Amino acid sequence: MPIIDTHLHLVYLDKFTYPWLDGTPALRQQFAVERYLAEAETLGIEGALHMEVDVAESDIEAETRFVTSVNPKVIGAIAAGRPEHADFAAQLDTLAAIKGVKGLRRILHTQPDELSQSPLFAQNVRRLADKQLVFDLCVRADQLAIGEALAAKCPDVQFVLDHCGVPDITGAGLDPWRAAITAIAKLPNVAAKVSGIIAYAGADPTTATLKPYIEHIIDSFGWDRVVWGSDFPVCTLTANLTKWVGITNEVIAGASASEQAKLLSENARRIYRI
Repeated sequence: MPIIDTHLHLVYLDKFTYPWLDGTPALRQQFAVERYLAEAETLGIEGALHMEVDVAESDIEAETRFVTSVNPKVIGAIAAGRPEHADFAAQLDTLAAIKGVKGLRRILHTQPDELSQSPLFAQNVRRLADKQLVFDLCVRADQLAIGEALAAKCPDVQFVLDHCGVPDITGAGLDPWRAAITAIAKLPNVAAKVSGIIAYAGADPTTATLKPYIEHIIDSFGWDRVVWGSDFPVCTLTANLTKWVGITNEVIAGASASEQAKLLSENARRIYRI
């Protein structure tokens, strides 16, 4: 079944600066589009949305312009943004004018909780509605209530919760993550991305380990509000793209063809306006 990958990271060390990679040496290497496509095209992935890679702030516009024209299979991009800044409106105008930009993200799961709680942050995120842009919400399980509060303050903005809400699979496990997901899923402007969790499941991630998390996301949000993402190359920390696609297919094997298509491609086309 055709797949649209809504969470591809490309790393071009020869073009951009990625300060966070200093703490993740396994990912501090060139991950060019050709490297991704060599595996992705064998798995039924027809196109991908590039997800910003938390480049140095001075590289945000350049990264966005580059990835939106790097390869026809990269069919759009979620750009980085800084809604905590007073000049965000100007940054948004610049990024929204780049053909192929479908949304913005501000990394929150590595930032202090208070970053996204200011009135200015919410005011700036609300600006995305007029641009018809999605806000990808990347928060840890213990920050889900903060993400829920932000989404509630921006009812006209479409949010996509990245990485199933970053559950602590090898630590806290399903609870209290499960209740927090049920709560945030009640907001109609929030969808969820089945992505990322293979990197949180230890050295030998299995379908049995990940299935309860994927199923709870789908049960909470419903088949019309879920999308799929590879989180390549972060998925290579514990497995590879092929294994993640295989686990996903095993988990959803009992769903109807229509339901599978919604998760794997159709919802992505609608939510990100592809």
